[in-house]
Amino acid sequence: MNAPNPALVPERAAARLPRLPLWLLCAAYLVPGVIGRDPWRNADVTSYAVMLGLAEGRASWWAPTLGGLPADAAWLPHWLGAWAIQGAGAWLGPDLAVRIPFTALLGLTLALVWYTTFHLARTPAAQPVRFAFGGEAQPVDYARALADGALLAFMACLGLLQLGHETTPELVQLSLVALLFWGLAAAPQQPRWAWAAVLTAPLLLALSGAPAVGLGLTGAALLACGLSHAADRRALCVPLALAWVGSAGLSSVAHTWVWRVALPDQAHELLSLVTLLAWFTWPVWPLAVWTIWKWRRQWRQAHILLPLAMGLPALLACVAMGGSDRALLLALPAMAALTAFALPTLNRSASAAIDWFSVFFFSLAALAVWITYSSVQWQLPAKPLANIMRLAPGFSPSFNALELGAAVLATAAWIYLVRWRTARHRHPLWKSLVLPASGVALSWLLTMTLLLPVLDYARSPRAVFSQVVRHTQAQGGCVLAAALPRPHLAALEVFGHQPVQALASWQDIPAAAQAPCASLVLQTRQPAQPPVLDGWRLAARVRRPTERNEVTWVYTR
Repeated sequence: MNAPNPALVPERAAARLPRLPLWLLCAAYLVPGVIGRDPWRNADVTSYAVMLGLAEGRASWWAPTLGGLPADAAWLPHWLGAWAIQGAGAWLGPDLAVRIPFTALLGLTLALVWYTTFHLARTPAAQPVRFAFGGEAQPVDYARALADGALLAFMACLGLLQLGHETTPELVQLSLVALLFWGLAAAPQQPRWAWAAVLTAPLLLALSGAPAVGLGLTGAALLACGLSHAADRRALCVPLALAWVGSAGLSSVAHTWVWRVALPDQAHELLSLVTLLAWFTWPVWPLAVWTIWKWRRQWRQAHILLPLAMGLPALLACVAMGGSDRALLLALPAMAALTAFALPTLNRSASAAIDWFSVFFFSLAALAVWITYSSVQWQLPAKPLANIMRLAPGFSPSFNALELGAAVLATAAWIYLVRWRTARHRHPLWKSLVLPASGVALSWLLTMTLLLPVLDYARSPRAVFSQVVRHTQAQGGCVLAAALPRPHLAALEVFGHQPVQALASWQDIPAAAQAPCASLVLQTRQPAQPPVLDGWRLAARVRRPTERNEVTWVYTR
């Protein structure tokens, strides 16, 4: 006997989101932050340094390095960035050239989330109840409305905001997970393309720095297809099994296995994990849980089983890695799809709660950005600027009329959207996610226009390493870097334009005495006196403007 269907959807609720506003919203989410900034510290600048080294021929394409040390085993993302730098030539700066394909990958991921949900919503078990006298939503209209909702839910995820706009391997992994998810969903309608997707995505994941997660996702997909009622989807067991074996073998041949398991075993670690899960996946996690509950009797149907198969391995990887936000990122496409199927079952009070929370939260966030911008430009009020100058001494404000105009238009669009949503009851299924997604896009656009100069000054390594390389370039030759963290080692390569030879610790400095390097860079935690090194003379003491504890020392022979 068929389980009761919780979706009661009249025809007017299946109206699709107008395409021009949707395209503008996607552009407001994708484009800001692409130009006008340096690679930011930690993962962003580290990946960029590896790509730049490949493009300039300073490292092997089959064994990428950073300062002579092996880089992360994420070949495909590094190759993609290096190809972009080489393809751009002198037309674009290398940092901008790298961001273009990664921004395109994020756009592709948005499209894959939409089409995946569209295919899942067209399955018979996902369709709404047929009314006795007609008037229910048509299958294609219903699927399109839910796909719009999934896209909005995906863009509304707070965790996607920063990680989705970096040039790191995780963005390539995210797009490949979305491709695998699409292949599973599209099998009944597009079997050939689905076979190609499920065959290639796991293999490419093995070359993108996530072989274990890729195997977990492929294994879960294989199990889900085996449990499926659709013959076309069960047929995917063959390519999935081949892909699982192939990706395991490819990972072994390429030596991309990395042990990252660090299970949380302390109370504060568990609390940090719960906090990460709560904010990173907001606002989709409560709606995804609601979907699982409301559709629990249909758990073996594709629209529930496949998102679970794509989401649970990533969640388990996040827990096993001690609360890794970059592993949790891979669960967002599945959670967005689950969120879409909560929309037909939401009552008016739940929808209103989401709307009003979004209105207050994002309006206050936008107001805070505008107040900070006013303080930076006109000292009205004066305190935010004083706080900025205290935290980032040396920052010099700048004015950009184009960025100001974009921010004004985005704020006006937000005010109009809030009025449109709250003035009267709206019927489309996706209505509850318009304000969360638009609020995230507004916050990102305002931050990447009005506050970009101060953020770039605070997060770019340029401020400190431009001072370091002024001394190292005067000496010429290569640079020894003793016990530098990888992001700082990357910044030294990016901004120094000199060969860098990394040393694992200070104890390796005497052994490197015969190296033809005329400069030495090391870092300490704010000592009273500089380290005394035989054969080296202290040339400079450099501190990051926004870091009180770290001190970088430059020595020359």
